[in-house]
Amino acid sequence: MSFEKYQKENKKMTSNADSVVSFREITAETVDEILTLSKTLAPPQSHMVAPNAVSIAQAHFCPTAWFRAIYADETPVGFIMLNDEPEKPEYFLWRFMIAAPYQKFGYGRRAIELLVDYVKTRPGATELLVSCGEGEGSPEGFYEKMGFRRTGEMEEDEVVLKRVF
Repeated sequence: MSFEKYQKENKKMTSNADSVVSFREITAETVDEILTLSKTLAPPQSHMVAPNAVSIAQAHFCPTAWFRAIYADETPVGFIMLNDEPEKPEYFLWRFMIAAPYQKFGYGRRAIELLVDYVKTRPGATELLVSCGEGEGSPEGFYEKMGFRRTGEMEEDEVVLKRVF
C-alpha cells in the first residue's frame, strides 16, 4: 500500500517527529488499524517481519507473549511483541515493526527505548535478545545503533543480537 493510499484511508494521521511514543493495548476498536500497518511495508522489509495479523494470532495462543500497538501521539505507527518469561534473565523481542509512512521519524528508536525501560522493570531481567534476517531490508543496523550486539548464535536463519543491561 502506498503512503498516499494509506494517508487517504487514514485521515487522522497527526504524528510528527516531536510526537510522544507510547505502547497501547490492542482492542476490538483498534485491531483493524494495527493489522493495516503491515500492508505499508514493501519488499524487502515485508519479508523481514511477519504480518501483524499473524503476530496477534500467535500472541493469543502464547501465555508469555506481551504485545502492544506503538502510537505516536494518537496515531498508530507500529507493533511490538515481547516474549516475557519472568523466570529467565533474558527477554526476547519477538516482533517489531514500524509502518513505512512512519519510518525515519525516530519512532522505532523511542519504542525500543520504551521497551528496554519496561524490560528493566521485569524480575531478574539482565538482557534483551532479538533475531533478524540478513541482507537487503534487514533491521540489523538499526538494532546495532540501539546497543544490540551479535551473539554468534542463529535462530533458524536469523542472526541473534543481545543488549545487556
